[in-house]
Amino acid sequence: MLKGGAMKRLSVLLLSAAVLLSACSWLPSRQREEQARIAAERAALAAQPEPRTVAADGTPIVTSDGVEIEKVEFRAGVSSATVENLAKQAGCHGGLGAGLLSNPGPVEIYRMTCEDGRVFVARCDLRQCRPM
Repeated sequence: MLKGGAMKRLSVLLLSAAVLLSACSWLPSRQREEQARIAAERAALAAQPEPRTVAADGTPIVTSDGVEIEKVEFRAGVSSATVENLAKQAGCHGGLGAGLLSNPGPVEIYRMTCEDGRVFVARCDLRQCRPM
C-alpha cells in the first residue's frame, strides 16, 4: 500500500495527465480545419452567380479590362430623326439610327453609332437638339 506522500504524488500525476488529455481533445485537429476550409470555399463558390456569356438580346458580352460593357437596347424617341440628320451633317452614317438613352421627357439624350466606329451623342431640350 502507498504512503501519504506517494499517494499525493500519484494523484497529482494522474490529475495532470487527465488535464493534458482533455486539453489535447479540445484543440482543433488539422483535419477538421481542412474540412471547414473546404466547406467555406464550396459555400462561397455556390453563392457566386455563373458569369454571363451573352446579353439579354443573345449577343456576346464584351468586356474591357475585366469590366463588362453594358449594352443598351435600342429605343427610338421623338427626336431620333432630328438627331440622325445632325449626325449626317457631322459625317456619321449607318447603324440602326439614333437611339434614346435617357427616359422620355423634356430633356433627352440620344446616341448613334457611326459605320466607322465613332459614336455621335446629342442632347435635346424640348426637341431642340445639339451635339454633345
